[in-house]
Amino acid sequence: MNVTVLAGIESGQTVQEIGYDDDCDEALRSTLETTIGSELLDEDTDEVVDVVILWFRDEDGDLTDALVDSITSLTDKGVVWLLTPKPGRDGHVEPEDISDAAPTAGLQQTSSVNAAADWQGTRLVSPKASRR
Repeated sequence: MNVTVLAGIESGQTVQEIGYDDDCDEALRSTLETTIGSELLDEDTDEVVDVVILWFRDEDGDLTDALVDSITSLTDKGVVWLLTPKPGRDGHVEPEDISDAAPTAGLQQTSSVNAAADWQGTRLVSPKASRR
């Protein structure tokens, strides 16, 4: 696994993980922890974080609500990496659902990556943060 798979995640950053379940990619999680030099914080943390990793499947409920909830602990220039199952996998989220939900939650999509064997990643930022 390439440690740069989720662009912008660096050593020393605080990363919160939301939506973890037994279907999440453990190799990606391990790579993230190695990259930042610490464990991922769980969804109950009270800390302000630099990055949120949001594992989301179609059956997890309303994507807009999940995105709004994910930014409550995020710094002003923070990043949300939305990880969704790839097409053809259980729980796949349609790209247009992400395109609709992100701006409603106050976020803007900047890129997408092949994050892991069964997961794709969509990088979301606050519109003002993307102008750095």
